[in-house]
Amino acid sequence: MSRLLVLPSAELDIRETADWYEGEEDGLGGQFVDELRHIVRRISDLPSQFPDVGRGGVRRALLKRFPYAVYFLLRGEGNERAVVILAVLHQRRSPSVWKKRVRGECTTG
Repeated sequence: MSRLLVLPSAELDIRETADWYEGEEDGLGGQFVDELRHIVRRISDLPSQFPDVGRGGVRRALLKRFPYAVYFLLRGEGNERAVVILAVLHQRRSPSVWKKRVRGECTTG
């Protein structure tokens, strides 16, 4: 299992999305978070099962019930390997959003 690092911008994505779903229907925000936790566990357990979607090794995992994608990178090797969650975005959102975050991660990470 890989270490998990979540960028602050991705944490904000999650909070805003969960809040929006909760405003639509009581309990729906929690269901979103539950499904997100499930996919993040799968990412952490075996990140290579998810396809590359861009330069720099960005991978994407799709949620099943909600039209959202988790964009992430792998950093390090072996016991030092970490999964860096870049973004949790609606699938219709422009790719430029997560691509900007990749550039920021590559310059700081």
